[in-house]
Amino acid sequence: MSTSFVTDVEQIRRRAREHIERGAVTNAYKADLAVVLRLLNEALATELVCVLRYRRHYHMAEGIHSKAVAEEFLEHAVVEQEHADKIAARIVQLGGAPDFAPDSLASRSATEYAEGHSLIDMIKEDLVAERVVIDTYADMIRYLGNSDPTTRAMLEGILASEEDHAHELSTLLATLDPTKPGG
Repeated sequence: MSTSFVTDVEQIRRRAREHIERGAVTNAYKADLAVVLRLLNEALATELVCVLRYRRHYHMAEGIHSKAVAEEFLEHAVVEQEHADKIAARIVQLGGAPDFAPDSLASRSATEYAEGHSLIDMIKEDLVAERVVIDTYADMIRYLGNSDPTTRAMLEGILASEEDHAHELSTLLATLDPTKPGG
């Protein structure tokens, strides 16, 4: 048994020398790389749109509860930027180029850049965006399955964070909007 393992290691070493220009993408990578790069660039656009929306909401928040809600918006903007940076780094690891082009950002994003006029509208727009992102990342994770475990694990971590954001926004909405149950 140990001989076959040594043979496998030797084979892995030989394969590692082949196509070294591919960097992290070895023969063990089973996903459709072009599709993964497209999906990741769409996710990058989505995160960047979320950063912009949260930053706007941070600056535009007004009213008696605005300070606490604005701080939540800012915290979410910072986390969304961290997500964007992780996604961009993964795109580069896979040999792609992260697409930060502002002229097509909104059209590539799964979420909309909805401004909202009141504090409650802003929270609702952000909650809708979080719910869109949750479904989008869950679909991407299912698509990847075991074909790209590194990207899948990254997206699972981001998904957990987005679910936290949705929960926090839902709680804020229930607290501030008397028309909602629990508010």
